[in-house]
Amino acid sequence: MKVRFGIIGSNFIVDWFREAAALCPDCELAAVYSRTKERAEMLAREWGVPHAHHTLESLAADETVDAVYIASPNVCHAEQAIRMMEAGKHVLCEKPMAIDAGQLAQMEAAAKANGVVLLEAMRSAHGPVVPALRSAMEEIGPIRGASFSYCQYSSRYDKWKAGIVENAFDPMMGGGALTDLGVYCVHMLVMLLGQPCAISAHADFLPGSIDAMGDLTARYPGFNASLTYSKIHESSCPCEVAGENGTIQFGPVGAPRWARWKKRGGEWKTIGLAICDKDMYYEIEDFIAMVRGELDPAPWRRWSGMAAKLLDEARSQAGIDYRPHAPRPEETRDFV
Repeated sequence: MKVRFGIIGSNFIVDWFREAAALCPDCELAAVYSRTKERAEMLAREWGVPHAHHTLESLAADETVDAVYIASPNVCHAEQAIRMMEAGKHVLCEKPMAIDAGQLAQMEAAAKANGVVLLEAMRSAHGPVVPALRSAMEEIGPIRGASFSYCQYSSRYDKWKAGIVENAFDPMMGGGALTDLGVYCVHMLVMLLGQPCAISAHADFLPGSIDAMGDLTARYPGFNASLTYSKIHESSCPCEVAGENGTIQFGPVGAPRWARWKKRGGEWKTIGLAICDKDMYYEIEDFIAMVRGELDPAPWRRWSGMAAKLLDEARSQAGIDYRPHAPRPEETRDFV
């Protein structure tokens, strides 16, 4: 039996989802939602989807839809997901699944109450990457350091400098560098190393906007892990986990395509990942297996919960509150 999806959202990530879904034999695209009837019908025609909806109530009532993929602005995720789950729909929701851990708890409660699956769409959490990295970590331990980086210059930053504020740089939409890019570093941190003992977080803000870059240090027994993320500069630094007996490198953190490791004093050896080009395929396949009761979602739910708590603490320490930010007196960085 196929799992029939409705889609909320129409950005580039939805295009990636549709391309990956086409590779999944048990996935069918059944409906699309947009806020206007005209746009919903246009998307349905372009995507070859049979049903178009311009109200969430209509999508929730659509009996041809088993599950909903949500790729709307971050601030919309919780309300839309809960509404779909209360209608008996399973939900695959883009990262970050919730604005904070409190919202996530409400979403998980709705999933439990309605007997449906709720999964965060985190590409790096599915497929062969994490198992391969964990296996390699057994060869290099004990761990003595780690670093995860995601620094990518955003075209939206150029628009911001021109006075055009899009969702990624809009505090009211739950945007910003931590939410958009740092979240990948945080997820990789908890997937590979678990919950840290403590963290220290900082951010640099765009005047009148949101965090543009930041860093986080996580403390574990016997070592630290450092996270760096930015939407206003690029970096080609690989991610690294270092142990007393060797080192692992891989990247990019959001969806690793390569990995290698070496023993202390030895030569680099490639870790075979064999990643599908449309790597959202793995999360869709896992989600479908969860819907069918063939895969336990508990590990992914645990990772999402740990990440949400860390993101809450990082925002609190860095002063990220999803309101337009007036530069503090000590902030002297010239962004424009």
